Amino acid sequence: MASPFQIGPYVLPNRLVLAPMAGVTDRPFRILCRHFGAGLAVSEMMTSNTVLATSRKTLKRADHTGEPGPISVQIAGSDPQQMAEAARRNVEGGAQIIDINMGCPAKKVCNVAAGSALLKDEPLVARILEAVVKAVEVPVTLKTRTGWCRTEKNVLRVAKVAQDCGIQALALHGRTREDKYLGAAEYDTIAEVKAALSIPVIANGDITTPQKAKFVLDYTGADAIMIGRAAQGRPWLFREILHYLQTGHCLPEPEVDEIAQLLMGHLQELYAFYGDYAGCRIARKHIAWYTKGLRGSNPFRQFMYSLEHPEQQYAAVAEFFAQQRQYGERLHYLADEDVEACLPLASC
Repeated sequence: MASPFQIGPYVLPNRLVLAPMAGVTDRPFRILCRHFGAGLAVSEMMTSNTVLATSRKTLKRADHTGEPGPISVQIAGSDPQQMAEAARRNVEGGAQIIDINMGCPAKKVCNVAAGSALLKDEPLVARILEAVVKAVEVPVTLKTRTGWCRTEKNVLRVAKVAQDCGIQALALHGRTREDKYLGAAEYDTIAEVKAALSIPVIANGDITTPQKAKFVLDYTGADAIMIGRAAQGRPWLFREILHYLQTGHCLPEPEVDEIAQLLMGHLQELYAFYGDYAGCRIARKHIAWYTKGLRGSNPFRQFMYSLEHPEQQYAAVAEFFAQQRQYGERLHYLADEDVEACLPLASC
């Protein structure tokens, strides 16, 4: 079940892919998830807008230093020629796979007719796919949704167009743009698309546990699965899924000390990558995800927003986990705690 699959010339070590998530899947997080077993980690989306190509944020997103290959970079936009140029630019910067975003439901993306908004214009979809595939020699993949709205699920047509245009793998989030992240993922639709295509299909949506991962692979027949929000604050989920697919048994939850060391290391990478000011602020959402559901985590997360310097933040996290050790070697989750109130969400 953990056998490799292939995108173009790249044989990936397993069937687990980290989803591209805006503001989340930066280089530190991608490397961390690869460490825990993700066979591929797709970058957060890069705009095709040439005006923003040299902005500090874009240059950070384009930094793949020390990252294991193959390097997969997601691009977003609505102009075929700009998308083609963005593909070429990122390949020159080290991308070995180009992924096209036609799945993001965020308003700021859809309002400029990009992301999942493109599903309303199938001829434009074809022009973008053709332009990008012709522009580069590396494999081009597509991430999309089942349609723009519940009454117009056109992914099967879009998927066949993508295959005809030379797209070499399709990642499908089993929801429409209208659904955003509400309701249940449409695994029947993913299975239908998989049955209709000869290229690899990657199933995405609501894969939160090892058992769910196996179910989705079996039910849809997908070649791989894509993990997104479930890996936020829990990058070891890839390790758990791989073990379950290989053995049929679940690993125990990580011990407090392992998670403390993992988070502290993640914080150091964020500070080093972004600098003290930005790193401290970007770290806040990761700290919220890592501590979700733990005893005392709600006031602790609120306290994080009063800390302005990495040294303060780092020391507070160390103290929080020292307190968690009082409850045992394993993390003690409180099922009845309201853990959603302060948690930021990835936009894609």
